[in-house]
Amino acid sequence: MNPQLAGLEGLEGTYVFDLHTSHRAMKLNRFLWKMIGADARAQFSADPEKSMTDAGLSDTEKDLVRRQDWIGLIRAGASFFVLEKFARVAQRTNLEVYAMMRGETFDEFMATRRVPECR
Repeated sequence: MNPQLAGLEGLEGTYVFDLHTSHRAMKLNRFLWKMIGADARAQFSADPEKSMTDAGLSDTEKDLVRRQDWIGLIRAGASFFVLEKFARVAQRTNLEVYAMMRGETFDEFMATRRVPECR
């Protein structure tokens, strides 16, 4: 393990994305990254199950994608930068995703912001 990361696993809400995680979740991250392409988005929209199977996702990963379990996807090793690509396909804004990751409604989340009236 990288000595700079020692002890981070004990910090609640911290999910290390390192080379080990990147390698372990490579298929998931490639699947999410490919959502930048119109063809991948169209394939997913037309047949999500085939799209996920073709990408080689595990049953657990498929379930996380189906349920749009954002924090579950992070825990499974998804990089937030590629998760954003899928959020657009799911028609979710970053703020909506943040709220769901915190287990809050969008309005509850926005009430914790410095400018809660901004949307």
